[in-house]
Parts: sequence; structure tokens; C-alpha cells
Amino acid sequence: MFLIDMFNKKTILPDAQTALRGRAEAIATADTHFVSGRALKGPYPEGTEKILLGMGCFWGAERLLWNIPGVHVTAVGYSGGLTPNPTYQETSTGLTGHTEVVLVVYDPKTVSLASLLKTFFEAHDPTQGMRQGNDIGTTYRSAIYAYDDAQLRQAKDARDAFQRALKQSGNTGRITTEIEVAGPLYFAEDYHQQYLAKNPSGYCGLRGTGVSCPIGG
Repeated sequence: MFLIDMFNKKTILPDAQTALRGRAEAIATADTHFVSGRALKGPYPEGTEKILLGMGCFWGAERLLWNIPGVHVTAVGYSGGLTPNPTYQETSTGLTGHTEVVLVVYDPKTVSLASLLKTFFEAHDPTQGMRQGNDIGTTYRSAIYAYDDAQLRQAKDARDAFQRALKQSGNTGRITTEIEVAGPLYFAEDYHQQYLAKNPSGYCGLRGTGVSCPIGG
């Protein structure tokens, strides 16, 4: 029974009574991107936009996204939960409510949001609920956190388009991607930032469905 309880804690979101308390101070992290040298927390160039994308383990997701032309900078962190300024160990318990996300700061004149969303839906399996492959828990749930109403509408339209594409391909999965207005982003610890640039042979759990998302370029 104990093992079942532990598993359930990782796959059921906490509420205000069960979430960990957290702390008032931000967790220490890197100042600059390990690959590009650009500031992780800004200031960002005028005209850039940002969005938060959760695709399971953020190591592989960030590497995929920082390599897209038009992406100014990326950073990994925790969002969508209740606990302020959580540590990685705390999020891993499932008792903070956060999911692992990548902050993507991009130039919309070079790369469209539609193109980023196409990459998002094709690069992971958004039908798996509180997991991605063998990575199980609330921290691995699929999520898009938008910074304005236009992004929110576009994300929902992309989800619906990909759902239709899945159905046409014979895939019966239902997309579980959480699409909401962005709340606080808590930057992850230094060693998580650009992890696969620092550790090229490190773990990458990205696995798509093999279905093309009919949006973007």
C-alpha cells in the first residue's frame, strides 16, 4: 500500500493544503546561457516574445528548442504549480504541482509561434497525461503556458489541429496538454540549465508520435 501511495502522490496534483510550502527566496541559477552566452533572465531584445513549453524532461526539450533559428534564448524551470521557488528535489515529489518547462524567448519575425507549436506537438507525445514514456509524474505532464490571449488561442487551435491529425492517422489518444495563461516561472538550478550541452551523452527522453502537426512552416 505504501508504494501505491507514493506513486499516486507523483501522478495526482496537490491542492493548497497538501502542496509543499516552498520559500520566499529564488533558487540560485545561472546568469547566462551556456551555449550562447545570452542572459537567461533578460533583459531581452525589443520585439521578442516568450512562451513556456512543457514536453516531459526539460533537458532534451531545451536542446531541441535552443537550436531553432529565431530563438533568442532558452532556460529551464518549473511552472504551473503552487509551491513558490521550489527545488528540483521538491518538484520530483509531485507535491509542488509544477511541471518541467522550457522558457522560449523568440523573435516572431524569424520564427513564428505556429512553427514553435508544430515542433512542440511533433517532438513529444501529448496524449500521455502525467508522464512521458518511462518518466512518470506530474512534473512530466505536457503543457503550454501563454503570455497573452492571442498565444492562448493559437495554442488551443494547434492542439485541435493536431488532435484531428492524430485521429486521421489511427491514433486514438486524447491530447492532455495543459494550456493556460502563464503564471510564475521558477528558474531551475544551474546544473539543469542547458544540461545536454554540458553533458552531451546525458539522458534525452523526447519521443514523438510520428504524426505531423498540420500548422506552421
